[in-house]
Amino acid sequence: MVRHVRADDEARFLESAKASSGFHRPWVVLPATGREFAAYLARFDKVNAVGMVVCLRAGGDLVGMVNLNEIVRGSYWRGVLGYAVFQPYAGQGYMVEGVGLAVRYAFDRLELHRVEADIQPGNSASVRLVERLGFRKEGFSPAFIKIGGTWRDHERWALINDVY
Repeated sequence: MVRHVRADDEARFLESAKASSGFHRPWVVLPATGREFAAYLARFDKVNAVGMVVCLRAGGDLVGMVNLNEIVRGSYWRGVLGYAVFQPYAGQGYMVEGVGLAVRYAFDRLELHRVEADIQPGNSASVRLVERLGFRKEGFSPAFIKIGGTWRDHERWALINDVY
């Protein structure tokens, strides 16, 4: 299941992010301190950005996180996905389901027309995830996003909602 990330997720989120930091390098950098988690949480106004956690139905443990960032209305009606799995849940299909639920939220609740995912070349697990959800590769952008102090190349993937 997915739900909005909350302040009371801080301890488990930080513990999970720390345990997964080596696994995430160089793809993503997650909050590592209480101050960073508070700043992370503050970004999510549910209009321009939505932060969610993927949880196990049984027991509710945090499996990973999914963000809908840079939500734009007007002529665009789009948002950009960010996501990461926590160890030991990688490779078990939880994130395909969780990201899929977040995309449904974007289309059904936020009424977005498109959801984009920017993926670093070489992150084959992330590419497989978006392919399983029906995303289409649209292009390549060199030095596109600064992660961990380094400008990194990204492939651009998108899924269109034909309803809106």
